[in-house]
Amino acid sequence: MPFTATTLALAFSAAFAVPPPPPKAIVLPMPIAKVETVRQRVEAYFSDIPIMAAIAGCESHYKQFNMSGRIFRGEINDRDVGIMQINEDYHLEDSRALGFDVHTIKGNLEFARYLYEREGVAPWSSSSYCWSKSNANLARTSK
Repeated sequence: MPFTATTLALAFSAAFAVPPPPPKAIVLPMPIAKVETVRQRVEAYFSDIPIMAAIAGCESHYKQFNMSGRIFRGEINDRDVGIMQINEDYHLEDSRALGFDVHTIKGNLEFARYLYEREGVAPWSSSSYCWSKSNANLARTSK
């Protein structure tokens, strides 16, 4: 049988065949961390003042940002921002001076607590029709 280039190439590749690479290690995904919703964060932050969590639900439906990622603003007054609808005209300068950024979840909640400690629920009285009816027990125990 004569050797052709093809048979020589096949014979050579069979003789010096490179074994296939070992299988790659299977990498399992990292366990998924518990995802905390904004509502859960608000309720945990105000666990000692539950009326404030109810107010957040009425004021913003627990939204800090809108669907496009911008700060959530009030429908009636676009100067009301974030979860607790902190009014920029009345409170932005003070919040900044105190080191609170009301445009972040953390700063919005912290400044709301600051306001509550000084004024009770008065800054959110315009939404009391919502939170006072469904949370009558909470309203009675709050400032």
